[in-house]
Amino acid sequence: MDSRNDEEAPLVLVSGEDRKVRLGKSYTRDVHILSLSFLLIFLAFGAAQNLETTINKDLGTISLGILYVSFMFCSMVASLVVRLMGSKNALILGTSGYWLFVAANLKPSWITMVPASLYLGFAASIIWVGQGTYLTSIARSHAKDHDVHEGSVIGVFNGEFWAIFACHQLFGNLITLTLLKDGKEGSTTLLLLVFLLIMTFGTILMFFIRKIEGEDGKETVGSSMGLVDSLVSLPRMIITPLLDVRMLLIVPLLAYSGLQQAFVWAEFTKEIVTPAIGVSGVGGAMAVYGALDAVCSITAGRFTSGLSSITFIVSGGAVAQGSVFLWLLLGYRTTSGVLGTVYPLVMAAVLGIGDGILNTQISALLALLFKDDTEGAFAQLKVWQSASIAIVFFLSPYISLQAMVIVMLVMVCVSLLSFLVLALKVESVFTRDE
Repeated sequence: MDSRNDEEAPLVLVSGEDRKVRLGKSYTRDVHILSLSFLLIFLAFGAAQNLETTINKDLGTISLGILYVSFMFCSMVASLVVRLMGSKNALILGTSGYWLFVAANLKPSWITMVPASLYLGFAASIIWVGQGTYLTSIARSHAKDHDVHEGSVIGVFNGEFWAIFACHQLFGNLITLTLLKDGKEGSTTLLLLVFLLIMTFGTILMFFIRKIEGEDGKETVGSSMGLVDSLVSLPRMIITPLLDVRMLLIVPLLAYSGLQQAFVWAEFTKEIVTPAIGVSGVGGAMAVYGALDAVCSITAGRFTSGLSSITFIVSGGAVAQGSVFLWLLLGYRTTSGVLGTVYPLVMAAVLGIGDGILNTQISALLALLFKDDTEGAFAQLKVWQSASIAIVFFLSPYISLQAMVIVMLVMVCVSLLSFLVLALKVESVFTRDE
């Protein structure tokens, strides 16, 4: 393949126009590398997380709870860290937390797992704020260089990233099934070592993405005046986004996006999949979930162009997931035979579709609405997501499946209603932009 042509080809062409598109730097290469790096890191971490409570019992559950509480609090300062370091450096540093967490599972104890969980909370906050900031910045640069619609490029870039990222559930579970199927002694250690090797390749790949233009001019951590000024402004950076009515209207959707992920990890696999098709069926159900998540991510990304399309797509995803919750609450019963196997897989597919929609559309929405504070917007996303995930992990042992499903139904309704109010408030702005 001619790399020079790839560098010059615009990702999105302006349909219906014969004018020649101004050529400029293409950032599609960076999207490919970023997406593949995240895939390698999270297929290892995601599979290890799925096994955490099985391998380490109570230590595993508490470690995950500590991880997401740390994630929540560190997300409040993550935008400051990303601004000081630059998004590329934040992405590289963030990978270290995932590597150390998986490594700690080789010798699981309170001494290894608790510090690893606390540090991963910090690393996760900066890698995800860095990811949102980096992807949004290169999408805007690509759109500007090639004179194409910014919303379409943001949608396509997010669609590709989240589609490839969603495949981590499929590949991670396949590797786990392959290495653990015989149940031999030492197979778990071998699995973790394979995961560490894969994550190392993912970290190395992260070095090959290009820095965002203009980040070289950022204040560095070593600059005392820049650091002092940033620390003084930290409370304002945390609070200011929440003074924006647009952010307040999005917060329920951000929280719900975390709740629905935690519901799948903590409740769906344990209370629905395992009783119906056994522990061995969890990997298959999560593979279906990941596959539909990936397909829907790239499809939704391709159809994203502005607020109107985002509103339509998000509404469809919310209705789809809401129908699963209603099914669980009102009509689902564990059955034997073919239907007993098919029902959980259908639910996994629909939940995966909803997750793919939420991932791509929330990222695109924040990128379009908060152009002046991208880091702060994505920090808010991770604060609310991690807080809701932590709540589910801590409450899961103490509440019934029915109570959890009712909470999910209420949240999906509240978040959709709040989002529709937001869409009505700012629709005129996007109409002018488009």
